[in-house]
Amino acid sequence: QVQLVESGGGFMQAGGSLRLSCAVSGRSFSTWDLAWFRQAPGKEREFVAAIDWTGGNVAYADSVKGRFTISRDNARNTMYMQMNSLKPEDTAVYYCAAVRHLNFYRDYYKKSQYDGWGQGTQVTVSS
Repeated sequence: QVQLVESGGGFMQAGGSLRLSCAVSGRSFSTWDLAWFRQAPGKEREFVAAIDWTGGNVAYADSVKGRFTISRDNARNTMYMQMNSLKPEDTAVYYCAAVRHLNFYRDYYKKSQYDGWGQGTQVTVSS
């Protein structure tokens, strides 16, 4: 029902910035609650940031708060994540995820709640 394609990953030195994009196809982009998760080698996939369908509610993992900013452009069917002050520990594959009718502030961080996933984009940060 929904297809998600991430882009914008790459290699960056610590302290630099990257902007990730997630293009969402399928019906009614504006009704989807969206999120970014990441997975480092040997670790479980973890929550990074989420934005609800209105764009008015956002949430962040403590590890990225103040450095990353999630946003969405309903006219372009795209979600973004601006990543500033990158650290080596931000190195991971970043995935975007989508779901409808999320109980946002109860479930935003639970990967089991999301039923659409992209293929991921690699972000590598060197020290």
